[in-house]
Parts: sequence; C-alpha cells; structure tokens
Amino acid sequence: MGNLSTPISVQKLQAALHAKAKAEPEFRFYALYDKLYRLDVLTHAYDRCRANKGAPGLDGQTFGDIERYGRERWLGELALALRDETYQPEAIKRVFIPKANGKLRPLGLSNLRDRVCMMAAVLVLDPIFEEDLAPEQYAYRAGCSAHDALSAVKTGLCNGFPEVVDADLSAYFDTIPHHELMLCVARRVVDRKVLGLVKSWLECAVVEIDRQGRMTRTTNSRDGGQGIPQGAPISPLLANLYMRRFILGWQRWSASRTLDARIVNYADDLVILCRRGTADKALAAMRVLMGRLKLTVNEEKTRTCHAGRAYFDFLGYTFGRYYSHRTGGAYLGLRPSKKSIRRLIEKLRHLTDPRFGWQETTELVQNLNRTLTGWANYFSIGTTSSAYRAVEAYYVTRFRRWLLKKHKSRRNGMLAYPYEYLFETLGLVRLSGRTSNLPWAKA
Repeated sequence: MGNLSTPISVQKLQAALHAKAKAEPEFRFYALYDKLYRLDVLTHAYDRCRANKGAPGLDGQTFGDIERYGRERWLGELALALRDETYQPEAIKRVFIPKANGKLRPLGLSNLRDRVCMMAAVLVLDPIFEEDLAPEQYAYRAGCSAHDALSAVKTGLCNGFPEVVDADLSAYFDTIPHHELMLCVARRVVDRKVLGLVKSWLECAVVEIDRQGRMTRTTNSRDGGQGIPQGAPISPLLANLYMRRFILGWQRWSASRTLDARIVNYADDLVILCRRGTADKALAAMRVLMGRLKLTVNEEKTRTCHAGRAYFDFLGYTFGRYYSHRTGGAYLGLRPSKKSIRRLIEKLRHLTDPRFGWQETTELVQNLNRTLTGWANYFSIGTTSSAYRAVEAYYVTRFRRWLLKKHKSRRNGMLAYPYEYLFETLGLVRLSGRTSNLPWAKA
C-alpha cells in the first residue's frame, strides 16, 4: 500500500478538511456524507482495500469476483446505495489468529462492500481528526511509525524519566464503550448520516463458523454497547480517538498533571515514563482514569519498574540497561526482545521444514529473504548485532540441512554449502553484515 498514491482530487478534499479542522479547533462538520460516495473517493478506498490483500468476508466475495463483474459497475452500485441511503452493513465473519503467547486473537472480516465504505469514511474523517490527536499517539498516523514511538521511549529514559509504568489493557478494542466513543466522533462531526454509518458498523452482528460448517450469530457488540471490530478499516481511527480521551484526561487532571510524566502510546500499547519516585503514583492515577473511561487495566501484566534495574518490553523490543562491547560502559537502550526472536525462529523453522524439499531452492531463498528483510527492517534500531548473529546462525544451519535433505546428501553441511555459496551464489540475505539504526531494505 506504500506505493499507492492518492488521487489529486482526493488529496485536495483531504487538505481542505484538514485545513478547516486546524484553523477552527471547535468547528463541527455538518456536510460530509456526500463526500463518501464521490466516485474518486470510493475508487481510492477500493484500491486501498485491495492493496491490503485481506481475506473475503462472510459472503465469500473476492476482489477477483468484483473485477470480473466490473469494478466501475460495482462501485457505481455502491455509490447509488449510499446516495439513496439503502446501504446496510452485513454481518462480520470472525476468525482467530494465533498470538505470540499461544492464545488466539479474534479478527473480524467484513464483506468487501463494507470494507470499501469504511475506508471511504476513513479518507474523509482522518484529515479532520488527525489535527486533534495527541502527539503522544504514534499508531496509524501519516508521518508516524512504531520506530518514532520507540525513539520517544528511549529519549525519555535517557532524559530524566527512568521509571516506567508498563501498562497493559484487557481487550482494549473489545471494551471501548459505544456511547462514549460516539461522543468523541460527534465532537467534530454532526452529520447524522455519517454518525449513523459509524454506529451501524459498531453494532454489526458477528458470525463464527465451526469446523463442521455450522454458523453461530451473535450480537454482543450491539447488546453490550461496547467493542470495535479488529480488522475493520475504520477501527484504527476509532481506537486512536478513544485513547485520546485518556491522554487529555491525564493532561487536565491535577493528580496526574503534577507528576510531569511522559506518555507514549501505540494503538493499545502504552507506557508512562516517570521521574524518580513517581511511578507508583502514576500507576494509581492511570487506574483511576482508565476506570472512568470504562476500560480495564490488566493487573497481571501491568507493573512499574526502573529501567536501570529491570527490563520491560514495548513494541517487540526490550528496554533496559546494557553494556557496550567496545567500552564496557553501561547505557539505557533497546534490542529485539526474546519473544520477537522466538517468533521469527518459529517462522524460519517452518519455512525450512525438510518436508518442503519439493520446492525450488530459489523459491525458498526468496521466501527466506522476504521474511528476514521484513523482520530486520523493523528490528533495525538499538542494539541488533547479537540478535542478527543468533538468527543468522539458526537459519544458515536449517537451510543447509534442507539442502542436504533435498539432494539426499550425507556430506558435512558446512563443506557442502559454505557461506560463500549460500550468500553469494544463492543470494541468501546475510543479517550479520547489516548495520543497526538504519532500515537496510524496503519491505
């Protein structure tokens, strides 16, 4: 999606909305609904959804089906349904994807029609709310990245905020209350048709299909009045809007404001960097504010620590006190977490399974390089050399075993396939030759 350029007409619309929101912080937008079914907006929304390569929803419709039907015809019918106000979202298909801790994360797959509508709403609403989001929020924003959030944490630790509230919220996306969330949206948007659309997406029924093909339909989100569907194009924006309430509350409430702490937020991940001796007070204040927002702090995973004496994880990295190999001096820094390395190792183990010896060697090298490049693009800041070496030692050994098995050879792997052959002849990526702090390839 990074190569997908926004049409000039859509850019002009977004620039105008953003300029108005920036110039008048209290302005409320009355006429937005007609922007959603503009053909240029819907077409770009469609292209963005297609670039995301998501799986089909409950109706099984794919982008290939739409192309065969006729994209312009399909978009024209969707625009007509929106203009005539006959559009109604369909139920969401629930699937489960494995998490790093072995548990399953629920993911909602909307039908493509609903996804394109939501993306059109994002194109229109995002420029308005972008101006309102706090600088402490780094997720899902143009010009911000996880690396920026990580750098903010490191800077804070080194600039007099060594104590940390390592916070964890229980099922943040599933517990956001609809009424309070809609107030966040309505603070800027008073177009009742747009508000009605957002509310209808929040209240969609969810369908689960078991292994026998039996379907179970639930309306927990509508009945309980809480939760936003993870995986929906509009969910990141809504999640940011609600987290903004916590950050504003922190800044305005005297009990937290006087602590002079720094918040770094990325989606549902949150750390609070504190002056010495104030972390416990910050944790207590956070509990109170989250309770007022009807969010639940996961007490088992939430803790305070001093970064000079203990380690904590954030966005796949482990922060704490490390020692320079060159000088022996101590410093506060970050490196890829053990959990992140284990996750990569598991993926590499699967890719180099000897049972997949039927595939071409060049195909396996491409798959390995794609995986390693993507991982190292993200894990490219802080101290990475030891992680790179450990990962490289693993995948080189596994690849050699795969080659021996494929060619039914009993030779010594290092002699049969020396480093020069793997890295220079076959073109396998060499992590140990890379430098940290710079993404060394495009994912």
